[in-house]
Amino acid sequence: MDTTTLILIGIGLAAGIGSGLFGIGGGVIIVPALVFLLAYTQHKATGTSLVILLPPVGLCAVLEYSRTGNVNWKAAVFVAVGMLLGAGIGAVIANKLSGPVLRLMFGIFVLCLGIYTIGNAMGKLRGEKKSAPQANLTMNPALNSN
Repeated sequence: MDTTTLILIGIGLAAGIGSGLFGIGGGVIIVPALVFLLAYTQHKATGTSLVILLPPVGLCAVLEYSRTGNVNWKAAVFVAVGMLLGAGIGAVIANKLSGPVLRLMFGIFVLCLGIYTIGNAMGKLRGEKKSAPQANLTMNPALNSN
């Protein structure tokens, strides 16, 4: 195997572990890795990441979480429908932006997510009640069942 193949396999392993461990879509790992390790353009990295994530979408992780009763299938279907529509809209917008602008937007998004996550975790570790508001699906009891 050549170096590029080994790097791609490593990126896949890192994204898979992150997906199973944290529930991330993998793009947070895949996109920057393709850009910085293999010199992909931001657009090519984003497009490649979408192709990578399309077939499996964490199939093994989904099966394990489902096996232990930790999947709300009705909520997942509704979010998936929204994501289907949103992904198309996002792709149209992304293809109208320059690579550096898209990369900056991605970086700002990840930075804000990181700051929020760290602050929330530190608050909980200190015993503070700074948790994010939980999604309350009880307005429609049908969404609360698995």
